[in-house]
Amino acid sequence: MDWKAEIDRAARRIDGHTVVTPVMRTGALWDAEVELKLEHMQHTASFKARGAFNTLIASDVPEGGVVAASGGNHGAAVAYAARTLGHKAQIFVPEIAGPSKIALIERTGADLTVVPGEYADALAMAERYEAERGAMQVHAYDAPLTVAGQGTCLREWETQGLEADTVLIAVGGGGLIGGALAWAQATGSARKIVAVEPMTCNALRSALDKGGPVDVPVSGVAANALGARKIGQICYDLASAQGIPSVEVPDGAIIEAQKALWQAHRILVEPAGACALAALQWGAYKPEPGEKVAVLICGANPAPDPLAGS
Repeated sequence: MDWKAEIDRAARRIDGHTVVTPVMRTGALWDAEVELKLEHMQHTASFKARGAFNTLIASDVPEGGVVAASGGNHGAAVAYAARTLGHKAQIFVPEIAGPSKIALIERTGADLTVVPGEYADALAMAERYEAERGAMQVHAYDAPLTVAGQGTCLREWETQGLEADTVLIAVGGGGLIGGALAWAQATGSARKIVAVEPMTCNALRSALDKGGPVDVPVSGVAANALGARKIGQICYDLASAQGIPSVEVPDGAIIEAQKALWQAHRILVEPAGACALAALQWGAYKPEPGEKVAVLICGANPAPDPLAGS
């Protein structure tokens, strides 16, 4: 696949529908200056709007509308994009999505079903709905249009003057890092991309160890965003071909990174949004002397919503 052409087309499609999220440099979070891309400031507070808009704009949406399974952020993005573009949406989320993400989806006006269990259980129900109602499935991470949409994030960052030698990106099902890897591969970039996962949601690390996607148990503070039971095939193929570094962090380090972002810059994110930063702060990734490092802050729908009811 010509990923550069796909991501360039995605950028043109979503222009005007998504936010050009800001970047900043800070020396307050680690021993050296770190560049951040504040993708949590995207519509519905995560990068997911990129893939959602790209998929819907590029597709002939049937009368049955769209359906998506999600840990929360993808569902909110699909619901928002569907409403903006005039399509009906049915969203399935697992109970672990949490009240903040569930409320966010409800505010879009989409039909929402909360499913007992994990993301995989919600996906099974979404697939059943797709077959029965003739709706179009919008996959959270393992579809070319989704991955190309997410690839616009790194593409955009480079136009904003990204100087880092290394970019740390949190991994759930692999849509965001898959898009970044696709863009880097297609443009011949020498920039290193590092995958960061919670120890209790390590679908990519397990796949790289086993030689292909495998089911993994899912738990922990970031499970409602990074809790894919199996890594996407697109992400696995790109990651294994490029031999990217993959590191894991414990829940405690993720929580400390959340606190650090809030205390230093009043940046309030969910655990998944702080996961990549945790790899630096905890020492899971140790840069070489002089290595310039950047961190992608990917989502900001914490549970509970700190302003709910105010």
